[in-house]
Amino acid sequence: MIYLIRHGLDDENYIGGYSNAPLIPDGIRQIICTRNFIEISDLNFNKIYSSDILRAQQTANIINKNYKLNIIYDKNLRELDKGKLTGMNKAIAYYKYPLYSNLKDINIKYPDGESMQNLYDRIYKYLNSIDYDDAIVVTHRGVINMIYYILNNINLDMQKERFGVDHGSVHELDLNKKKIKRIF
Repeated sequence: MIYLIRHGLDDENYIGGYSNAPLIPDGIRQIICTRNFIEISDLNFNKIYSSDILRAQQTANIINKNYKLNIIYDKNLRELDKGKLTGMNKAIAYYKYPLYSNLKDINIKYPDGESMQNLYDRIYKYLNSIDYDDAIVVTHRGVINMIYYILNNINLDMQKERFGVDHGSVHELDLNKKKIKRIF
């Protein structure tokens, strides 16, 4: 079994993507709650993989506090690359790039970044290359959403809240059965 975890909350006044914004105090508290869930649920894992983006790294370290496993950082687990908008204050970003304030087309790329379709294709390829089990994977909403789309054979759209991938949520991925579900 693989357990996908969305990182804790960072400052949502800024565009995420590949930004290295740290967790905010509420985000740290969220992940401590997630770690408590993992511990009381006795989830079976012997590896931790994480996106190499700071907020995911911090999340993995909080989860790993009592396990002391080597964390394997993987750039394939990064969020959608929002290119020139990465890390920018949202008000400024959407003033400079108004097209991206309410993007509806899965094929439009962020300037110097990816489109939603690019992210889907990247995660599809990654999902088909996974050669591990019994692991925790700390990543981002976009990555986990793409796995839901892929495994449930749902047409890709821009509804990012559709699968309940909240900060600190845990999703059980069974690659043998090609099933994913939220467990926390």
